[in-house]
Amino acid sequence: MRLFFRDMLTRPTPTTVSAFANTHTASELAIDIHEVVGRYPRADRASIDHVSLQVRAGTILGLLGPNGAGKTTLLSMLCALMRPRSGTIQVHGLQFKDHPDAYKDLIGLVPQSLALYSRLTARENLAVFGRMSGLAGRQLHARMDFAIAFAGLEEVADQRVERYSGGLQRRLNLVTALLPDPPILVLDEPTVGIDPQSRHAIHENLRQLSRTGKTIIYTSHYLDEVEQLCDEIAILDRGRLIAQGSLGVLLAQFTGNQIELRFEPQSISTAAPILRALAGVYDMTVATPLITLMTDNPYQRLPQVLSALEVAHLRPLTLMVGARDLEQTFLNLTGTRLRDTP
Repeated sequence: MRLFFRDMLTRPTPTTVSAFANTHTASELAIDIHEVVGRYPRADRASIDHVSLQVRAGTILGLLGPNGAGKTTLLSMLCALMRPRSGTIQVHGLQFKDHPDAYKDLIGLVPQSLALYSRLTARENLAVFGRMSGLAGRQLHARMDFAIAFAGLEEVADQRVERYSGGLQRRLNLVTALLPDPPILVLDEPTVGIDPQSRHAIHENLRQLSRTGKTIIYTSHYLDEVEQLCDEIAILDRGRLIAQGSLGVLLAQFTGNQIELRFEPQSISTAAPILRALAGVYDMTVATPLITLMTDNPYQRLPQVLSALEVAHLRPLTLMVGARDLEQTFLNLTGTRLRDTP
C-alpha cells in the first residue's frame, strides 16, 4: 500500500482487503463524498468547497481540473492524509474516524512523484513495500510474483531501479500499490513523461484491474487518455465540482458556443469574411481547412450561417455544433486563461 502512514510499520496484521472487496458488487458505491470542505491553515479560501461526488465500484473515474482547482486536496482527504473541515467521506461504507485501519487498507495511492528506492532492485522494492503493508512469507512472495508479472518486469526484476527507463519506473510505481490488493486505486498523473508504449501498457493494466472490480481514480493533464480510458469524468474548478458524467453526457450537456465548419482550402478566403459579419458571431478562428465561430447561441444562429453560405454558393464539407472532444468541453467549462500556481 502506498499511503506511507507512520503506523504501518508497527501494525501487526492488516485487514484482509481482497476478502473485504470480494463481498461488494459493482452496483454498490465505492466512494461517497458528501458536502466536503477542505481548507489549509491560513489559506484565504477553501481549496475544496462543498464537493459531493459518488463513484460506483469498478468505475474508472477521471478527475480533471486546471492547476489549483483542488484535485490534490480532494485526493488527500480521500486518502486520509488530510482531514476535511466539514462534510463526510465514506469508502465502501467506512469512515476514517470510525475505522482508521480498515479505511486505509481499502485504498492504494500511486503518487505523481516516484516513490521508489533507486539503489534497490524491483524485487527488493516490492519486498520493502509489501512488508510495510503487513505482508510476509508465502503471501508476500505470491503478491510480489503477481506484481512483477503484471507490470511485465520479469526480465529486469533483479536490476537496480536507477537503471530503469522512465516507463519501467512508472510501471513498478503502479504495482507497488497493488501488493495488498486494495479495492480502490488512486493514481495521480501516472503517465507523466513516459513513452507511448509504456503509457499503453499502463492503460491496459488499468482496464484489466477495472474488469476485476477495482475502482480507479485517475488524474491526468492528458485529456485524450482520460477520454479513452475513463468510464466517468469529474471536473473541478476553483474548489467546486462543476461537471460529472460519462464522456457522452458531458459532450451533450456542455456543448459550448462554437460552430465548426470544414471547407475546401480554396474556399476559406471567401467564406471567412461572410461568416465573421454575421449577427451573433463574437469571435472566429481560421485554421485551414477549419473555421470555428463563437456565437451567442449556436443552434439559433446555425440557419443564418447556412443561408449566408448558400447565397455565396459555398457548402462546408463538414459541420459540427458544440464540443468536438473532451478538451473542448474542458476549456468551455474552465476557460482558456492560464492557471499558474507555485
